[in-house]
Order: sequence, then structure tokens, then C-alpha cells
Amino acid sequence: MDEVSPGPGLDERQLEELTERVRNSPFHAWAGMELVEVGQGRAEVTMTLRDHHFNPQRIVHGGIISAMADTSIGLALRSMLPAGMTHRTAQLDVHFLAKGEGDRLVGRGRSLHLGQRMGYGEAEVYDGGGRLLARASATFIVLPAPGAF
Repeated sequence: MDEVSPGPGLDERQLEELTERVRNSPFHAWAGMELVEVGQGRAEVTMTLRDHHFNPQRIVHGGIISAMADTSIGLALRSMLPAGMTHRTAQLDVHFLAKGEGDRLVGRGRSLHLGQRMGYGEAEVYDGGGRLLARASATFIVLPAPGAF
């Protein structure tokens, strides 16, 4: 994985923890997601597409595009959370605008609202050529992280 660019608002320790969290996640490893940039309510995630990302018609599976949207919004929101807090996706709404083809996806998420109990964000997912494939919005539950009581 290349070096992650820190966004404003995260110190080096927080950035490293977030980077390691994605790097060590079995799901993100299986999917091939890489964190490119995170901070101040924004995140960018990329994925090199492999055979297991495509449906039988050789179009990127909608679940993969949805996972890119959910991950990029979730990381953007996480970059704004105070210490000792975490979040869970409560609702994800994805609008597919074009079929996914090619060899790469880019997800760009942003946190638009973070309250004490709920967060909201949006994302776009692009192919490697910059073509918009999907727009998404998500609501997250904000809660104390395990062991933070």
C-alpha cells in the first residue's frame, strides 16, 4: 500500500491507527480496497478490480460499488469522531448511474453532519477513467467504542 496522505484534523497517530485498521481488515483485504486519503471529514479509497468483483455479465457487482461508497463515507465520518467513539452504518442508499467496467474504482466520501448520536455522509464512486458510476448517502449510528466506557 502506498503512503496515505493525511487530511487536516488528524494527527499522525490517528492517521496510522485508521490506516492500519483498513490494512488489517479481512474484508478490505479481500476486496482490495486501499485508503488513499483521509481527514477533516473526507476520505478517498481505491480498488484494483479483479475477477471476483464482476458479475456474470462482466459488470462490476453492485455490492462492490456499494461497499466502496459505504467505506468511503464511513472513513470520512470516522475522521471526525472524538476519541472513544465509533459508528455503525444504519442506512445506505446507492443510486447506480452507469455500469462499472474497467480495472479500477475510486470512492470519495465526505461527512456532512456529525451529531452525538447520528452522522450523515455522501459519496461518489468513479471508474478509473473518472466516469461517475454511483452516488450514495448514508446514515450512521454514533456510539461509544467497545472498551471506552
